[in-house]
Amino acid sequence: MDGIPEDARAVLEIDLDALCANWSMLAGMAGPNVVCSGVVKADGYGLGLEPVARALMQQGCKVFFVASLSEGRRLRGLSDSITVYILDGLLPGAAHHYVSLGLRPVLSSLPEIVEWAAFNRESQSRFPAAIQVDTGMNRLGIPVTDHQALREAAALAKNFEPCLIMSHLACADTPEDPMNARQLAGFKDSLSLLPDAPLSLANSGGIFLGADYHFDLVRPGIALYGGRAFTGGVNPVRPVVRLCARILQVRDTAAGETVGYGASHVLTRPARIATIGCGYADGFLRAIGPSGSALGPMGFIGDYPVPVIGRVSMDLITVDVTNVPDGLAVRGGWVEVMGGRVTVDDLTDRAGTIGYELLTRLSNRIHRIYRRKVASN
Repeated sequence: MDGIPEDARAVLEIDLDALCANWSMLAGMAGPNVVCSGVVKADGYGLGLEPVARALMQQGCKVFFVASLSEGRRLRGLSDSITVYILDGLLPGAAHHYVSLGLRPVLSSLPEIVEWAAFNRESQSRFPAAIQVDTGMNRLGIPVTDHQALREAAALAKNFEPCLIMSHLACADTPEDPMNARQLAGFKDSLSLLPDAPLSLANSGGIFLGADYHFDLVRPGIALYGGRAFTGGVNPVRPVVRLCARILQVRDTAAGETVGYGASHVLTRPARIATIGCGYADGFLRAIGPSGSALGPMGFIGDYPVPVIGRVSMDLITVDVTNVPDGLAVRGGWVEVMGGRVTVDDLTDRAGTIGYELLTRLSNRIHRIYRRKVASN
């Protein structure tokens, strides 16, 4: 592996070309008249906000969404020319922070809208902000069924620039779920009560639901990073991450011996075992590992598959390298535990969770390498 420092025990390779190719594909699906933004919250889904955002900007992305004000501050430090929305909304008493940094809060309640309108009146200005309506997720947003609140929001919006009306799909990852159509209908019904502004409904999964969900702006997140945006089909986006861990030790073991905590894995034959420097403290979820005597997911040494055996521990994983040539399974060598052959979704399917969780849990003690071959406009 090129460019790896001697002191790295685990390495996360991030393919920025694949990231940008995914964004371009999603932008193409949305069409030339729809803005394709980039959701880079949670430190760019665990991959690094700054390098991810820089690559997307080079690819042509001009609108970004983050969760927090602090993330918005980091993003604004990269460029003065991009549009940045803060999904947390307006923190009480913090309006001047958004304005000074040129950030746009996503206002999701009447109290937020009242405060933002008052700040604009006092400033004798009209600063931009988005308004979020809740179409059934019951998380953030003004309920579309609360017509009085929507009317009050529209009246207050005369004091500022309502630059986006948006909502969030709850079940876009399941295309056949009737909730998608209900949310679409509720979103459309609410618009007659709200000020005229560009519209946004589709997250990653929503983009794949078709043009009816695209409106003026789409907000891809997980699909940018190679994760599965919907169930029931082949994931069309390119893998972005590859996680490799260094072999710390190789040993020969006899049939009948056990491996790992709880002595849960019993060897049925003589075996060679490699211990690698990665565990749940690095973000490789404990639940991904084997259950009882069953094998865990497959890692790879070159083209040779090596199953995880024994429980995943805090710092270490054990893999069976019996079938790997001696010259490859050696101290200091590398095992690929996540990548194009065993994807983030393959691993999290085993753990009963989602790719979002694994990506955002990847620890900072994993050395990160950013790969970029193609310079884009």
